[in-house]
Amino acid sequence: MPKASKAEFDIILWGATGFTGRLVAEYLARTQDTHRARWALAGRDRARLEQIRATLGPACAELPVLLGDAKDAASLDALVARTRVVISTVGPYAKYGNELVAACVRAGTDYCDLTGEVQWMRRTIDAHHERARETGARIVHTCGFDSIPSDLGVLMVQEYMREQHGGHCERIRFHTTKMRGGFSGGTVASMLQSFTEAAADPAIRRVLGNPHALDPEPRWGRPEERDQLSVRYSPELGRWTAPFVMAAVNTRVVRRSNALLGYPWGQDFLYSEVSSFPPGAKGMLAAAGLTAGLGSFMAAMSVPALRRQLEQRVLPAPGEGPSAEERERGFFEVRLLGEGTSAKSGRPVRLEGKVAAKGDPGYAATARMLAESALCLAFDEVPAKGGVLTPASSMGMKLVERLRRAGMTFEVQEQAPRS
Repeated sequence: MPKASKAEFDIILWGATGFTGRLVAEYLARTQDTHRARWALAGRDRARLEQIRATLGPACAELPVLLGDAKDAASLDALVARTRVVISTVGPYAKYGNELVAACVRAGTDYCDLTGEVQWMRRTIDAHHERARETGARIVHTCGFDSIPSDLGVLMVQEYMREQHGGHCERIRFHTTKMRGGFSGGTVASMLQSFTEAAADPAIRRVLGNPHALDPEPRWGRPEERDQLSVRYSPELGRWTAPFVMAAVNTRVVRRSNALLGYPWGQDFLYSEVSSFPPGAKGMLAAAGLTAGLGSFMAAMSVPALRRQLEQRVLPAPGEGPSAEERERGFFEVRLLGEGTSAKSGRPVRLEGKVAAKGDPGYAATARMLAESALCLAFDEVPAKGGVLTPASSMGMKLVERLRRAGMTFEVQEQAPRS
């Protein structure tokens, strides 16, 4: 439920001067009349924040600008006490996110971010989950392309199964079908942070490799839960498949959702993610090319000297991103194939969920998902009370409904069972 609050603001956007932060600010500026949100920009550089504010239009001319320091707990305590929800776009979160999350937990202030850093999420769970439950702070990671299409897509398919057939899908396979877009500099910085930490600490490598790393009580699970690393043809999908670069994040988030919700999809629920390509020789070659490219990239990232070369000469830096025209041309579509048995008829059920959006998935679509997540926490009747949560376990179908109204596609169709 929305929390009763006398806070000065509904939302504070932390990191508005970064590339993604600016996109979130622009989105909030376009929607603030509809939502009547009291919001503010925050960061450490007043002049840069005022420059961002000046680009948001006359309606935002008096938008408050607040100051804080990511390493200064006292300044962050003062900041988060003034709001109901904090949006953070400042990464890598393992370097710059610790004090802000801790401040939100102490104050009972809700928080959402874009992190895909599994090792950092594990640390926030261990450090803050129980205390956040006590204070009522809802700390919600992965509120962008990682991992809303996955997490809410699975929830949507499972809710359809429950309502129409009873029971749940024992297995769901996520696969990409259409996508145009690139990595943001912030995403790359987070990936580099994860590789750097993993190279220095075997314990972090074990966390990153564990399919259940984000479960309340991590366990290794079954071999079939390991992420796909090779090219395969999937008879179930009728398509060639290759590794999906964000599966190592999204699958862990979905499994945590299942656990936090009390295992409504069963403790043996199987979930996997792949990139997919059409059947035939062209599809096979495309899958092979993607697999080889990812393998080469991951190998290079694991070598410190090569990682530094990529960072300095090839990969986008934090704050960099595509033009407005390029972002507008982007899009994504993913499908989720669910299989289960009807509790009503005892017959096999096969469902296909679709999640899609216009706009570059890592920029335009992500800014929309993050902003709507914050608005959902601020204004909607959501089920969660507090803790280090996921989109599905904190906001559930309320966020699905909100994102549909914001122009995203979330739909489920029945498929003929396999013969």
